Amino acid sequence: MRVLDEAAVVAWASACVHSLDVLRPAINGINVYPVADADTGSNLLHTMTGARDALADTDITGAGQALGLLATGAVRSARGNSGVILSQVLRGLAESAAHAPELDGADLVKALVHADRVATEAVSRPVAGTMLTVLHAAAKAATGGSLEDVVSTAAKAASAALEQTPQQLPVLASAGVVDAGGRGLVAVLDALAGVVTGTATELVHSCEAHTHASTAAPAPYAWEVMYLLEDVTEPDLPGFRRALSGLGDSVTVAGDGAGGYAVHVHCADIGAAIEAGLALGRPRRIRVEPLVTPTPLEPPTGPDRTVVALVRGDDFAGLLSEEGVAVLAVPQGTKPSVEEMLGLVTERAVAHITILAGDPLLTEAADEAAGHAMIGDREVVVIPCASPVQVLAALAVHDPARRVNDDVVAMAEAAAATRRGELVVAEEESITWVGLAQAGDLIGFVDGEVVLVEPLSERNLVTAALTVLRRMLAVGGELVTVLTGAAAPEGVARELADRLREERPEVEFVSYPGGQTEAVLLIGVE
Repeated sequence: MRVLDEAAVVAWASACVHSLDVLRPAINGINVYPVADADTGSNLLHTMTGARDALADTDITGAGQALGLLATGAVRSARGNSGVILSQVLRGLAESAAHAPELDGADLVKALVHADRVATEAVSRPVAGTMLTVLHAAAKAATGGSLEDVVSTAAKAASAALEQTPQQLPVLASAGVVDAGGRGLVAVLDALAGVVTGTATELVHSCEAHTHASTAAPAPYAWEVMYLLEDVTEPDLPGFRRALSGLGDSVTVAGDGAGGYAVHVHCADIGAAIEAGLALGRPRRIRVEPLVTPTPLEPPTGPDRTVVALVRGDDFAGLLSEEGVAVLAVPQGTKPSVEEMLGLVTERAVAHITILAGDPLLTEAADEAAGHAMIGDREVVVIPCASPVQVLAALAVHDPARRVNDDVVAMAEAAAATRRGELVVAEEESITWVGLAQAGDLIGFVDGEVVLVEPLSERNLVTAALTVLRRMLAVGGELVTVLTGAAAPEGVARELADRLREERPEVEFVSYPGGQTEAVLLIGVE
């Protein structure tokens, strides 16, 4: 087939429905993320069936119109997170095609790239190792050539990306499956390749369905809320998404291109999710499903627990990530959303999760998330840390071989025993315990109390840091840890280490780039 016309789009829609119908039990069986509720295959089939039916009894002139009808039908029939994302894939294709009578290879490349962007923008918090990852791989691989070359390359790239999803999402690796939504998208792209090339695709996959022997009826622990929202304006959408992200996770707000939006969220408060829509427009076709887990995850082969961190500064977050710690980096002065916090927890394939929160505001957010219904039966413990240096101290004593409670106690004690200092630049004039601080002055803190105020210069910075350190080390200490901020001069940590070695050669000194914006230097003494 040289071009994709309206007849090919109709044939593709029917082929998708057939493939998803055949694969529905298998896709349901490997559905473990974001909720192991065994309905992804059913949701994709329902969404695509609605899309196909939108083409019935309509005089279609051109591939663009056919794709537009598919997208509208998919948005209005979308079920589940995967169904909403699929509707946005179709919407992206339709927007790119516009009113074109047919699409050649180059046109389809542009359409896939646009579909990737539209689908990703609809999801409040995209996660690696999911349907979006598979879509991105397909769009990136489709670089040109004939229509047959484009669809074949995209389908192969999607299949290869699907195989990598367990390496990107721990919960998939633990269950020994690929992403269910991604598997459905591969089926959709395979169906397109089959229509264009005139060949049938064998509907199998090497990953077996995840099973668990249980006869007990599972109780719902939260709810999936979906509705169509109309009479809403585009500028209101960011605030609306933030409101939904404050209630739960798996937030998607997907447009149909004609002013309507399919809304999806997993949450514990049904009323609040609906009221958020009522505040902006007119919700209709409201659908609420209980979230249950009929196929619990098998215990992992290793320790059934993990430690995650909630910190400021990209450099510090990168440092922890390199050590194998799952991290959420949060901008200074802000709290992470409930959706971000739930993602940090629910993407782990373990029953016990310890959160190291790097400051009081982050601790507050972690505490709120720890009691959220979307956590399910996971046990979440929050270790409050007043500074990132206390996070490092806690991680230094973490031992997965210890009993869970003993390990938590050891980390909490290490964090609490670490004295903390910081050097910040005053943003405005203020009166402190040690005198008046002008805007631009350097202020030194030890355990939250001001201990010095000095004019700021590169030389003064090291001298001030030594003054703070002497005070901290006066009561003892064997290890000094320094995190340099984004505004710290190059080489300041090295100079500080040299001068400290002259005064206290018995004290070990380590430093790392922290990247924090609120302090020039953060100091810990253990």
